[in-house]
Amino acid sequence: MFIKGYSFASVAEMGCCGCFGFSFTRKQTPTTRPKTQYENHITQELLLNDEVDDDEEDEEEGEEDDNISYGEDMSDAEKGDHLEFRNPSSRSQEILVYRTQNGLICREVPVKETHKVVRSEDENGNKMVNEYVREHKIGSGSYGKVVLYRSQVDGKHYALKAFHKSHLLKLRVAPSETAMTDVLREVLIMKMLNHPNIVNLIEVIDDPETDHFYMVLEYVEGKWVFEGAGPPNGLGQNVSRRYLRDIVSGLMYLHAHHIVHGDIKPDNLLVTANGTVKIGDFSVSQVFEDEKDELRRSPGTPVFTAPECCLGLTYHGKAADTWAVGVTLYCMILGQYPFLGDTLQDTYDKIVNDPLRLPKGMNPLLKNLLEGLLCKDPAQRFTLEKVAVHPWVVGDAGPIPQFLCWCKRNKLQREQISDGNITEALINTD
Repeated sequence: MFIKGYSFASVAEMGCCGCFGFSFTRKQTPTTRPKTQYENHITQELLLNDEVDDDEEDEEEGEEDDNISYGEDMSDAEKGDHLEFRNPSSRSQEILVYRTQNGLICREVPVKETHKVVRSEDENGNKMVNEYVREHKIGSGSYGKVVLYRSQVDGKHYALKAFHKSHLLKLRVAPSETAMTDVLREVLIMKMLNHPNIVNLIEVIDDPETDHFYMVLEYVEGKWVFEGAGPPNGLGQNVSRRYLRDIVSGLMYLHAHHIVHGDIKPDNLLVTANGTVKIGDFSVSQVFEDEKDELRRSPGTPVFTAPECCLGLTYHGKAADTWAVGVTLYCMILGQYPFLGDTLQDTYDKIVNDPLRLPKGMNPLLKNLLEGLLCKDPAQRFTLEKVAVHPWVVGDAGPIPQFLCWCKRNKLQREQISDGNITEALINTD
């Protein structure tokens, strides 16, 4: 029996290599820094094939190159170091399973579970998966392909990510774990989330009688605003401010639910047609029971890695996410990375040691915000709560509003009922 849990390993790859036009090309150079998952993870981020090849059967079925390896080429010492990072994943999965079994999810409407796959064709010869009619490929991920489908039921477009369970089970991501571990954790995370600035998981299709399974996600139809412009050009303060507000709102929601994203960057941020940013790709995210968000190894992309993560020491995941927000804002404003070397080790050295350089004449409020987000001392770094009320972020729109999510509304209702305020509780649920 296959495990019923899957991953949208790179939601950001649904349209383009970088939603703001940025990408990081890995240089194949040795580094003296202790190896973790970096090298492989960067390779995964560059797997997107911009060419749409509708004739390839594996685009629908999710076939991948069987030569993809995660950890198989590491020495015994490196495997031990890698396993030290992987351990939090097992703990995250335990927490997620507990939350699921006890109904501790933040969704009014649960993700639809379908246990029968019917593969057919419509009257025009287009391939179908259940009610969904295939249109064309829109991306590739670490473990599967992303294809645009249209539902015959509601007429809407959805992004389907297709996988082979057998393929996931034979891909080693650690000595004792396969890719199925990653995808199970990611899907469990996405099943719990419901926020306007987070990509929404609609349905999971898993037929125990077949090797195929699918994740049905909302399709973010908007074009990448920075597509084709290239890194030399920023987005401007107004657009960057609007995007930042969405990013902070979504990330505050995650942190409030004790989830560390682990790889915030433009590639993992989708922009809808109306300009709303949605956070995607929870493939390296971790979940905690409480506020203790300590991690040992950082799986994120090097140029977005916080200084404390580069040192191989224990760090706090939420503070590292916040640093990545700062790097993303820097990219949006200036069209380049704040710390980028010729090699991975050079990049890490710059992140840890180089001062932050900002152009003369920059808006003082924006300068203060970037300096606060990109503070090398995590204890002094701005928190997301401080960012939400920062004068540059507030602008003319006011502070980022607090999002009253489903589970907190339920908790508030229960507290009010227990206090005898039944009438007020009922009003708050309307």
